[in-house]
Amino acid sequence: MNSKLIKTLRVFSRTVETGNMSSAAAELSMTTSAVSQHIKQLEQEIGLSLFNRSPRELTLTEAGHLYYQSCLKILALADQASTQLQQLQNKPSGELKLVAPVGFGGGLLSEPLDRLINEFDDLRIQLILTDEPIDMIKCGADLAIAIGPLTDSNLVARKLATWPLKLCAHKDHAISKLDKANWEDLGNFARIAHSNADSNAFNPSTLASKPLPKAKITVNNMQSLIKLVCDGVGYGVLPEPEVRHLLKSKELVEIAPEWAMPNYTVYAVTPARDSLAAKTKTAIDTLKLCFNHVSKQVELVD
Repeated sequence: MNSKLIKTLRVFSRTVETGNMSSAAAELSMTTSAVSQHIKQLEQEIGLSLFNRSPRELTLTEAGHLYYQSCLKILALADQASTQLQQLQNKPSGELKLVAPVGFGGGLLSEPLDRLINEFDDLRIQLILTDEPIDMIKCGADLAIAIGPLTDSNLVARKLATWPLKLCAHKDHAISKLDKANWEDLGNFARIAHSNADSNAFNPSTLASKPLPKAKITVNNMQSLIKLVCDGVGYGVLPEPEVRHLLKSKELVEIAPEWAMPNYTVYAVTPARDSLAAKTKTAIDTLKLCFNHVSKQVELVD
Protein backbone atom coordinates (compact mmCIF):
# COMPACT_ATOMS: atom_id res chain seq x y z
CA MET A 1 0.00 0.00 0.00
CA ASN A 2 1.02 3.63 -0.56
CA SER A 3 2.75 4.59 2.69
CA LYS A 4 2.29 8.32 2.10
CA LEU A 5 -1.46 7.88 1.58
CA ILE A 6 -1.74 5.70 4.69
CA LYS A 7 0.03 8.35 6.74
CA THR A 8 -2.31 11.04 5.43
CA LEU A 9 -5.35 8.90 6.23
CA ARG A 10 -4.06 8.37 9.78
CA VAL A 11 -3.65 12.12 10.18
CA PHE A 12 -7.21 12.67 8.98
CA SER A 13 -8.69 9.99 11.25
CA ARG A 14 -6.91 11.28 14.35
CA THR A 15 -8.01 14.82 13.55
CA VAL A 16 -11.62 13.59 13.41
CA GLU A 17 -11.26 11.60 16.62
CA THR A 18 -9.48 14.28 18.66
CA GLY A 19 -11.67 17.10 17.35
CA ASN A 20 -8.86 19.47 16.35
CA MET A 21 -5.59 19.59 14.48
CA SER A 22 -3.38 20.58 17.40
CA SER A 23 -4.39 17.52 19.47
CA ALA A 24 -3.89 15.25 16.46
CA ALA A 25 -0.48 16.83 15.87
CA ALA A 26 0.55 16.22 19.48
CA GLU A 27 -0.46 12.54 19.31
CA LEU A 28 1.30 12.00 16.00
CA SER A 29 4.46 13.97 16.94
CA MET A 30 3.83 16.44 14.13
CA THR A 31 3.34 20.16 13.87
CA THR A 32 -0.17 21.57 13.51
CA SER A 33 0.91 23.06 10.20
CA ALA A 34 1.95 19.61 8.91
CA VAL A 35 -1.43 18.18 9.92
CA SER A 36 -3.17 21.01 8.12
CA GLN A 37 -1.19 20.31 4.97
CA HIS A 38 -2.23 16.64 4.99
CA ILE A 39 -5.90 17.59 5.34
CA LYS A 40 -5.65 20.15 2.54
CA GLN A 41 -3.99 17.56 0.32
CA LEU A 42 -6.88 15.16 0.82
CA GLU A 43 -9.45 17.86 0.13
CA GLN A 44 -7.66 18.88 -3.07
CA GLU A 45 -7.52 15.27 -4.26
CA ILE A 46 -11.25 14.58 -3.72
CA GLY A 47 -12.37 18.08 -4.65
CA LEU A 48 -14.57 18.49 -1.55
CA SER A 49 -14.21 19.97 1.94
CA LEU A 50 -13.92 17.42 4.72
CA PHE A 51 -14.40 19.80 7.64
CA ASN A 52 -16.57 22.74 8.56
CA ARG A 53 -14.02 25.07 10.08
CA SER A 54 -14.67 27.60 12.89
CA PRO A 55 -12.28 29.30 15.36
CA ARG A 56 -13.35 26.90 18.13
CA GLU A 57 -13.95 23.52 16.49
CA LEU A 58 -13.87 21.32 13.44
CA THR A 59 -16.95 19.38 12.38
CA LEU A 60 -17.23 16.93 9.52
CA THR A 61 -19.07 17.81 6.36
CA GLU A 62 -21.29 15.21 4.70
CA ALA A 63 -18.33 14.30 2.45
CA GLY A 64 -16.15 14.14 5.56
CA HIS A 65 -18.47 11.63 7.24
CA LEU A 66 -18.46 9.39 4.18
CA TYR A 67 -14.72 9.70 3.74
CA TYR A 68 -14.06 8.95 7.42
CA GLN A 69 -15.99 5.66 7.27
CA SER A 70 -14.02 4.60 4.20
CA CYS A 71 -10.81 5.77 5.85
CA LEU A 72 -11.39 3.47 8.85
CA LYS A 73 -11.86 0.45 6.56
CA ILE A 74 -8.71 1.25 4.59
CA LEU A 75 -6.63 1.71 7.75
CA ALA A 76 -7.95 -1.56 9.18
CA LEU A 77 -6.95 -3.39 6.02
CA ALA A 78 -3.53 -1.70 6.08
CA ASP A 79 -2.99 -2.77 9.69
CA GLN A 80 -4.05 -6.33 8.87
CA ALA A 81 -1.70 -6.47 5.88
CA SER A 82 1.12 -5.04 7.97
CA THR A 83 0.58 -7.71 10.63
CA GLN A 84 0.55 -10.50 8.05
CA LEU A 85 3.69 -9.20 6.37
CA GLN A 86 5.43 -8.93 9.73
CA GLN A 87 4.51 -12.55 10.46
CA LEU A 88 5.99 -13.56 7.10
CA GLN A 89 9.22 -11.82 8.03
CA ASN A 90 9.44 -13.08 11.60
CA LYS A 91 7.64 -16.44 11.73
CA PRO A 92 7.26 -19.09 9.03
CA SER A 93 3.60 -19.01 8.03
CA GLY A 94 1.31 -19.11 5.02
CA GLU A 95 1.88 -21.33 1.98
CA LEU A 96 5.37 -22.29 0.79
CA LYS A 97 5.36 -23.24 -2.90
CA LEU A 98 8.29 -25.62 -3.38
CA VAL A 99 9.44 -27.03 -6.72
CA ALA A 100 11.78 -30.04 -6.79
CA PRO A 101 13.02 -32.76 -9.17
CA VAL A 102 10.79 -35.83 -9.26
CA GLY A 103 13.49 -38.00 -7.70
CA PHE A 104 13.44 -35.95 -4.51
CA GLY A 105 9.89 -37.12 -3.90
CA GLY A 106 11.24 -40.63 -3.33
CA GLY A 107 12.34 -39.83 0.20
CA LEU A 108 14.92 -37.04 0.19
CA LEU A 109 12.28 -34.47 1.12
CA SER A 110 10.52 -36.53 3.78
CA GLU A 111 12.66 -35.42 6.71
CA PRO A 112 12.79 -31.68 5.89
CA LEU A 113 9.05 -31.50 5.14
CA ASP A 114 8.24 -33.41 8.33
CA ARG A 115 10.35 -30.98 10.36
CA LEU A 116 8.76 -27.92 8.78
CA ILE A 117 5.11 -28.88 9.22
CA ASN A 118 5.63 -30.14 12.78
CA GLU A 119 7.61 -27.12 13.98
CA PHE A 120 5.43 -24.45 12.37
CA ASP A 121 1.66 -24.89 12.73
CA ASP A 122 0.82 -21.95 10.46
CA LEU A 123 2.94 -23.21 7.55
CA ARG A 124 1.46 -25.07 4.58
CA ILE A 125 3.53 -26.56 1.77
CA GLN A 126 2.60 -26.99 -1.87
CA LEU A 127 5.12 -29.41 -3.40
CA ILE A 128 5.52 -29.52 -7.19
CA LEU A 129 7.66 -32.35 -8.56
CA THR A 130 8.98 -32.00 -12.09
CA ASP A 131 12.17 -32.71 -14.02
CA GLU A 132 11.23 -30.14 -16.66
CA PRO A 133 12.55 -26.56 -16.58
CA ILE A 134 10.14 -24.26 -14.77
CA ASP A 135 9.69 -20.49 -14.72
CA MET A 136 9.72 -19.74 -10.99
CA ILE A 137 8.56 -16.15 -11.43
CA LYS A 138 5.65 -17.09 -13.68
CA CYS A 139 4.42 -19.97 -11.52
CA GLY A 140 4.84 -18.01 -8.28
CA ALA A 141 7.22 -20.49 -6.62
CA ASP A 142 8.90 -19.42 -3.39
CA LEU A 143 11.70 -21.96 -3.58
CA ALA A 144 13.06 -24.55 -6.01
CA ILE A 145 15.60 -27.33 -5.64
CA ALA A 146 17.83 -27.46 -8.69
CA ILE A 147 20.80 -29.47 -9.91
CA GLY A 148 23.82 -27.67 -11.35
CA PRO A 149 24.67 -23.99 -11.93
CA LEU A 150 22.13 -21.33 -12.94
CA THR A 151 22.08 -19.15 -16.03
CA ASP A 152 19.06 -17.00 -15.12
CA SER A 153 20.15 -13.71 -13.52
CA ASN A 154 16.67 -13.27 -12.03
CA LEU A 155 17.34 -16.18 -9.68
CA VAL A 156 19.65 -16.68 -6.72
CA ALA A 157 21.18 -20.10 -5.96
CA ARG A 158 22.39 -21.23 -2.53
CA LYS A 159 24.37 -24.47 -2.28
CA LEU A 160 22.66 -27.20 -0.26
CA ALA A 161 24.81 -30.30 -0.87
CA THR A 162 27.19 -32.11 -3.20
CA TRP A 163 26.50 -35.81 -3.82
CA PRO A 164 28.04 -38.54 -5.99
CA LEU A 165 26.69 -40.22 -9.10
CA LYS A 166 27.08 -43.96 -9.62
CA LEU A 167 27.21 -46.03 -12.81
CA CYS A 168 24.78 -48.84 -12.00
CA ALA A 169 23.12 -51.92 -13.40
CA HIS A 170 20.67 -54.44 -11.98
CA LYS A 171 22.27 -57.48 -10.33
CA ASP A 172 20.70 -59.78 -12.97
CA HIS A 173 21.72 -57.67 -15.98
CA ALA A 174 24.26 -59.34 -18.26
CA ILE A 175 26.87 -56.65 -17.65
CA SER A 176 26.70 -57.37 -13.90
CA LYS A 177 27.52 -61.01 -14.58
CA LEU A 178 30.92 -60.12 -16.07
CA ASP A 179 33.82 -60.76 -13.74
CA LYS A 180 34.97 -57.12 -13.95
CA ALA A 181 33.12 -54.98 -16.46
CA ASN A 182 35.58 -52.52 -18.03
CA TRP A 183 35.20 -49.49 -20.27
CA GLU A 184 35.14 -51.54 -23.47
CA ASP A 185 32.30 -53.66 -22.12
CA LEU A 186 30.05 -50.64 -21.68
CA GLY A 187 29.61 -50.20 -25.41
CA ASN A 188 28.20 -53.71 -25.77
CA PHE A 189 25.15 -53.01 -23.62
CA ALA A 190 22.28 -50.53 -23.69
CA ARG A 191 22.79 -47.35 -21.69
CA ILE A 192 19.80 -45.34 -20.39
CA ALA A 193 20.33 -41.62 -19.77
CA HIS A 194 18.43 -38.67 -18.36
CA SER A 195 17.66 -36.25 -21.18
CA ASN A 196 18.55 -33.21 -19.05
CA ALA A 197 21.61 -34.60 -17.26
CA ASP A 198 24.47 -36.49 -18.86
CA SER A 199 28.18 -36.38 -18.16
CA ASN A 200 31.57 -37.85 -18.93
CA ALA A 201 33.27 -40.48 -16.79
CA PHE A 202 36.79 -39.99 -15.51
CA ASN A 203 39.57 -42.21 -14.26
CA PRO A 204 40.71 -41.06 -10.77
CA SER A 205 44.13 -42.66 -11.29
CA THR A 206 45.01 -41.21 -14.69
CA LEU A 207 42.55 -38.23 -14.64
CA ALA A 208 41.53 -39.26 -18.14
CA SER A 209 37.99 -38.26 -19.13
CA LYS A 210 35.75 -40.03 -21.63
CA PRO A 211 32.14 -39.63 -22.78
CA LEU A 212 29.94 -42.59 -21.97
CA PRO A 213 28.66 -44.72 -24.86
CA LYS A 214 25.73 -43.16 -26.69
CA ALA A 215 22.49 -43.80 -24.87
CA LYS A 216 19.99 -46.22 -26.39
CA ILE A 217 17.16 -44.72 -24.34
CA THR A 218 16.75 -41.21 -22.95
CA VAL A 219 14.10 -40.33 -20.40
CA ASN A 220 13.14 -37.01 -18.79
CA ASN A 221 12.34 -38.43 -15.35
CA MET A 222 14.93 -39.75 -12.89
CA GLN A 223 12.50 -42.07 -11.10
CA SER A 224 11.64 -43.65 -14.45
CA LEU A 225 15.34 -43.98 -15.28
CA ILE A 226 15.97 -45.77 -11.96
CA LYS A 227 12.99 -48.05 -12.61
CA LEU A 228 14.24 -48.98 -16.10
CA VAL A 229 17.67 -49.82 -14.70
CA CYS A 230 16.09 -51.88 -11.92
CA ASP A 231 14.01 -53.72 -14.52
CA GLY A 232 17.21 -54.73 -16.31
CA VAL A 233 16.54 -52.72 -19.48
CA GLY A 234 20.04 -51.21 -19.37
CA TYR A 235 22.60 -49.53 -17.16
CA GLY A 236 22.72 -45.85 -16.22
CA VAL A 237 24.23 -43.05 -14.18
CA LEU A 238 22.14 -42.68 -11.03
CA PRO A 239 22.23 -40.29 -8.05
CA GLU A 240 23.68 -42.17 -5.09
CA PRO A 241 21.29 -40.83 -2.41
CA GLU A 242 18.28 -41.98 -4.43
CA VAL A 243 19.57 -45.53 -5.00
CA ARG A 244 21.59 -46.02 -1.81
CA HIS A 245 19.12 -48.54 -0.43
CA LEU A 246 19.23 -50.49 -3.70
CA LEU A 247 23.04 -50.58 -3.70
CA LYS A 248 23.04 -51.63 -0.06
CA SER A 249 20.60 -54.47 -0.72
CA LYS A 250 22.69 -55.50 -3.78
CA GLU A 251 19.68 -55.15 -6.10
CA LEU A 252 21.82 -52.65 -8.01
CA VAL A 253 25.57 -52.99 -8.45
CA GLU A 254 28.18 -50.45 -9.43
CA ILE A 255 29.86 -51.30 -12.73
CA ALA A 256 33.22 -50.27 -14.24
CA PRO A 257 34.30 -48.98 -10.81
CA GLU A 258 37.68 -47.81 -12.12
CA TRP A 259 35.75 -45.08 -13.94
CA ALA A 260 34.11 -42.57 -11.62
CA MET A 261 31.20 -40.25 -12.24
CA PRO A 262 31.42 -36.55 -11.29
CA ASN A 263 29.57 -35.29 -8.25
CA TYR A 264 26.45 -33.20 -8.68
CA THR A 265 25.57 -30.13 -6.65
CA VAL A 266 22.11 -29.39 -5.28
CA TYR A 267 21.01 -25.77 -4.93
CA ALA A 268 18.16 -23.92 -3.26
CA VAL A 269 16.92 -21.41 -5.82
CA THR A 270 14.84 -18.31 -5.12
CA PRO A 271 13.77 -15.29 -7.16
CA ALA A 272 16.25 -12.42 -6.83
CA ARG A 273 14.72 -10.28 -4.08
CA ASP A 274 16.12 -7.91 -1.48
CA SER A 275 14.76 -10.06 1.34
CA LEU A 276 13.21 -13.48 1.82
CA ALA A 277 10.13 -14.36 3.82
CA ALA A 278 10.74 -16.29 7.02
CA LYS A 279 9.06 -19.39 5.54
CA THR A 280 11.57 -19.45 2.67
CA LYS A 281 14.63 -18.80 4.83
CA THR A 282 13.57 -21.47 7.30
CA ALA A 283 12.91 -23.98 4.51
CA ILE A 284 16.39 -23.39 3.06
CA ASP A 285 18.02 -23.85 6.49
CA THR A 286 16.01 -27.04 7.10
CA LEU A 287 16.87 -28.49 3.68
CA LYS A 288 20.55 -27.76 4.22
CA LEU A 289 20.51 -29.40 7.66
CA CYS A 290 18.74 -32.54 6.45
CA PHE A 291 20.79 -32.82 3.25
CA ASN A 292 23.94 -32.55 5.37
CA HIS A 293 22.78 -35.72 7.15
CA VAL A 294 22.42 -37.40 3.74
CA SER A 295 25.95 -36.29 2.82
CA LYS A 296 27.37 -37.81 6.02
CA GLN A 297 25.63 -41.08 5.22
CA VAL A 298 27.27 -41.04 1.77
CA GLU A 299 30.65 -40.80 3.49
CA LEU A 300 29.78 -43.73 5.75
CA VAL A 301 28.73 -45.86 2.79
CA ASP A 302 31.90 -44.98 0.87
